[in-house]
Amino acid sequence: MSDPEAEAPDQRIRRLRMRSWRRGMKEMDLILGPFADGPLATLDPAMVERYEAMLSENDQDLYRWITARIGGRGEAVGPADLVPILDAIAVHVEEKRAF
Repeated sequence: MSDPEAEAPDQRIRRLRMRSWRRGMKEMDLILGPFADGPLATLDPAMVERYEAMLSENDQDLYRWITARIGGRGEAVGPADLVPILDAIAVHVEEKRAF
């Protein structure tokens, strides 16, 4: 993880966008990529920090944690410190699905 103090905010967002689109699991690319292209840049610094920490998690776990939230199908699973960002991503997925 890079030092947020030494990195300009726009550089950090670009780096996180790249990491979001190149996960290794196509399903996660399609979930995290659009989130990184949109709402990520509007998040407060604490949420961006959570997002960056979340990117270090295993794709299979992330997929399960996020999809469990979509459509109210399950409970908020995942590490407690990541719950707010996982919820935000699930909301974004649901909003995009509505079209």
